[in-house]
Amino acid sequence: MINICIHGHFYQPPRENPWTNEIEQQESASPFHNWNERIWDECYKPNSEAEILNDKGSVVAKVNNYEMINFNFGPALLSWLKRKHPETYSLIIEADKKSIIEHNGHGNAIAMCYNHMIMPLANFNDKVTQIRWGVEDFIYHFGRLPEGIWLPETACDQETIEVLIKEKISYIILDTSQAEEVREIGSEDWIKVVDGKINPKNTYRCYSRQGNGYLNIIFYDGQISRAVAFDDVLLSSQNLLMKIFTALNPVSQKPQLISVATDGETFGHHKKHAERTLAYFMKVLAPENGLKTVNFGEYISQNPPQYEVKIKQGEGTSWSCPHGVERWKDDCGCGHAGKWKQSWRKPLRASLNWLRDELIKIYSSYGNSLFKDIWDARNDYIKIILDDSSSVKKEFFRKHSSGRLSKKEKELCLRLLEMQKYSMLMFTSCGWFFSEISGLETVQILQYASRAMELASDISGVDLENRFVEMLSHAPSNMPEFKNGKGVWEKLVKPVKRTI
Repeated sequence: MINICIHGHFYQPPRENPWTNEIEQQESASPFHNWNERIWDECYKPNSEAEILNDKGSVVAKVNNYEMINFNFGPALLSWLKRKHPETYSLIIEADKKSIIEHNGHGNAIAMCYNHMIMPLANFNDKVTQIRWGVEDFIYHFGRLPEGIWLPETACDQETIEVLIKEKISYIILDTSQAEEVREIGSEDWIKVVDGKINPKNTYRCYSRQGNGYLNIIFYDGQISRAVAFDDVLLSSQNLLMKIFTALNPVSQKPQLISVATDGETFGHHKKHAERTLAYFMKVLAPENGLKTVNFGEYISQNPPQYEVKIKQGEGTSWSCPHGVERWKDDCGCGHAGKWKQSWRKPLRASLNWLRDELIKIYSSYGNSLFKDIWDARNDYIKIILDDSSSVKKEFFRKHSSGRLSKKEKELCLRLLEMQKYSMLMFTSCGWFFSEISGLETVQILQYASRAMELASDISGVDLENRFVEMLSHAPSNMPEFKNGKGVWEKLVKPVKRTI
C-alpha cells in the first residue's frame, strides 16, 4: 500500500497592534489593507473552495482542500479568520470533522505552539506555556484534543521533546536533517544518520531520556517537499504525481508513506492557483494511481513505529537553517538579501532575553502572593484570552487565587498575565527571519516588548525601557536612516504607542 500525506503549515505572524488589538494598514500588502487579508484572498479562501477545471478551462467542481491534507493553523491566524472571515473558518473546522469520519477517528488538523516561538531558544517555562496554549487553542476551535503539534520552523531539542512527551502529544513532524541516530526498536546497535539519510517512508519513536514515555516522529520527504515549495512541481498535478513516484520503492513489500510538508501559503499565495493543482492531484490523480490519502495520525495508528530515533543534540535544529537555530540568534548567513547583514540578530536576542528575565522578576514578585502557582496560572490564562467572559474569569480565579482577592487585586492579576503574554509574543520567530531590523515583523515584536514594559511600569513603577533601548543600540541596521535598533525604536515603535 502506497500512502500519501501532504501537510500544510498555515501561519501568519500575529499582526495586531498590542494597544488596540486590531491590524493596522500595511502598505506592502497593497491593494489589501494588510497581509492577512491579502493571503486570505490568495490562499486560505481558495483552498476552502478549490476549483477543478476541464480542458476548456471551465470549472467542473469545487473541493475543500482542508478535507484532504494534514494541516495546522497558527492560533492568531485562526482567531483572526473566525472574526473576519467566518465562512472560511467554518469550512476549515468542518473539514477536520469530515476527516475524522474518513480516517478512522483521526482528524487532519493538528495544533501549533502558540506564537511561533523557536522552542530550543525558549526557557523551560515558556516551552510548557507555548505547548499548553497551543493545545488549549486547538481544543477551543476544533472541539477535540490534538494528536500532533507543529513546532515552529520544526525547531527542536531534547528538552522540547521531554515537554511534548509530558504533555501527551502523540507526534511531531521534522526534517530528516534533524535526526542523529536510528535503530530498530529492540536492537542494541545505533546507526549514525549521515547527511539526513534516514528513510522518511517509515515512522519513528523518540524515547524520553527521563524514562517518561515516547514521542512519535514523522520525517517528511525533503526532496519532494523542497520541490513543491521552490521548484515548478506545482505547475501541474501531473508534475506533482511524477515527483511523488520518484520517491517510491518499487520492490518494497511494506506499506510506504510519502510525506510532504510545506508552508500552506505555497498553495495559492507563493504559487498562484497551486490550490487547483493540489485539489486535482488529491481528488483525482492520487486515487487513480493507487495512492491512498491518509493523515499522519491515522497512518501511525495503523503502522506503529518499528524504529527508534535520537535527534541531534546541542542548541537545536530546524528545517530552515542548516546551522541549527542560528538564524534566530546570530548572523549565520541565512536570509541575506544582497549585501545586507544580520549582525543585528544577536543583540536583538540578547535585549529580549534580558527583558524577559526582568519581566519574570516583576511577575514573580507580585504574582507569588496572588496565585497558588504563578506558572500554573499563566498556563491556564489562555482560557481567558480565548473567552474573557465573567464566568470564565470567575472559574480561573477560583482555581488559581491564593486566597480571596479584591477587585483591584484581580485586575492586577490580569495585568501581570497580559505582561507575560506579550513577553512571549515578543519572541515570535519572524522577527529574526528576514534581512533587516526595521522590517515589518521585527517592528511588530518590538511593539510587543513595548507593551510588556508599559504594563510592567504600571504595575511596579520600574522603568525598563531606557536600559532596553540602550541594548538595542548595539543592533546595527542596514538602513542609514535608522542606524541601529534604537533608531528603529524611536522612529517606528514609540510613535505607534503615542498615537493610541
